[in-house]
Parts: sequence; C-alpha cells; structure tokens
Amino acid sequence: MKIQERCLTCIYDQTKRVCELLHVNDEQALLIDAIAHQQIKNFDMNQNPPMNAAPLYEAMAELLNVDDLYADFKKASSEKAKAFLPLCEAKINASANTLFEATKTAVAGNVIDLAAVMLYDLEEELEKIYHTPFAIDDFKMLEAQLKHTQTLVYLADNAGEEIFDKLYIQTIQKLYPTIEVYYFVRGRPIINDLTCKDALASRMDEIAMIVDSGVPTPGLVLELMNEEARGIFEKAECIIAKGMGNYECLGETKGLPIFFLFKVKCDVVAQAVGAALGSIICKHGI
Repeated sequence: MKIQERCLTCIYDQTKRVCELLHVNDEQALLIDAIAHQQIKNFDMNQNPPMNAAPLYEAMAELLNVDDLYADFKKASSEKAKAFLPLCEAKINASANTLFEATKTAVAGNVIDLAAVMLYDLEEELEKIYHTPFAIDDFKMLEAQLKHTQTLVYLADNAGEEIFDKLYIQTIQKLYPTIEVYYFVRGRPIINDLTCKDALASRMDEIAMIVDSGVPTPGLVLELMNEEARGIFEKAECIIAKGMGNYECLGETKGLPIFFLFKVKCDVVAQAVGAALGSIICKHGI
C-alpha cells in the first residue's frame, strides 16, 4: 500500500507525541522537528508508510540516545492489558464458538496503539468489539484454513496486544493441537511495536516459538526478513497478521495464505480496505 499525502501529517504528529511522551527539552524538540520535516520531505511516495517512517523513528532514537523510545509505555500497555484477562477469558469460555470469540479478543487488543490518532478506553472498547460484527468477515475461511494447518505464523503488532494474542493462540492450540505456532516480532525497537524482549517478558515463549523477523519497520516488509524467518514464513499454511502496519505492508501481496486482523484507525486504510473508520476486520489476503 503506497503512502498517501494524508499519511505525512500522521507521521509528523507521531514525532510530536514522542516529544511529549519523553518530555524532551526545547532544544531536542526543535532538532526532532527539523529531522521530521527533512525526512518527510524526502519520503518515497511509491513505498508504504512503514518503510518510509522507520528511518525517521531511528533518527529520533539516535538523537535522543535512547535505544527503545517507548520502553516504559510498552511495559505499561502490557500491564494494563493483563487486567482484562478475566473478562476476555470469560467471553471466550462462554461462547458457542470459542475460536470466533478468541479472534474477536485478538482484534480487541489492537486498540492498544499509541501511534493511532484515535483515543481509546480499553474496557469500553473490549465490550464494544465483542458485540460488533466484522465489517469484512472472512472468519469462516480462517477457520477452514486452520483445520489444514501444521505451521502457523502469527505476525505481532504492538506491545500490550501480545496479552490478547496469547489467549487467541491458546484457543487455537486447544482446538488444533498439532499446529506449531511461530510468533514473529520486530527485529529491533520501532515505535511501540513488539520485540523479542517484550514478547519474552509476557512469556509468549511458553506457548509459541518467538521469531525475531529481522524486520526494523512497523509492519512486516518481506524483503527485510532474515533467512530464518523467511524459511518459516514460506512454509506456513496459515499466516495471521495483526494491525494496520502489517496490512499496509502485505495487503497487496498476492498468493499468501494470510488473514489480517485489525481495527481501522485511519482514513487512508479505511479507503484501501473498503471499510469505515472504526470498523473491525477479519480479511483474507488477495
């Protein structure tokens, strides 16, 4: 998905939120502003938003001499998410179709995204999403695909979401115990996306193989995957991709056994996917 003019403002606003989150001084804020203007001016409009934005976030981290800009925020997101585990578990266990309810749970986790413009109240969003139909509903196709899957690749998104992802994966494993699950994370810190360190802190390794994809962008760019990740990715019979960043990178890639799970948080993605802002999506790839 090519970057649009409207994306430029969104990415610039994100740099402002970094400054607010880290309480940078005036001099640092001016330097970050200058870097943002310069890099955004040189964005490749034939590339997707994550590919364009990643070098900007890396330059900000280098300027501030911080390896992980969102380290504290990510920890807080995961801790907040844990508080809602009993609610999510109860919803799944009470459902006549536990896989469907667990899929909704995974999507509900996608509201945890500092990079999105829309604000949220997690408890309210969770309840709302459980009672909201998918605007694009390919769940039956996903369910059928899982029945014939031995290797499942699960593309992680933001820190905090892994708490909900874990419930989803556990439900999948109960229903399909022969499936091997590989949980792909980013190659290094980028915005509030999940890294190996974050996934280990939430004990994702107890139920899945955590895979460092090698990808440094906030969305999986195929050509940036390391050799190990690519080998696993290419043999998977099913790929579950969380979040808009993964859709921006892979939504136009043909022939993948991929299903996108996310909440539509911006007008550009809404137009690309063909669903209203705020919708929830369970979409098979093209």
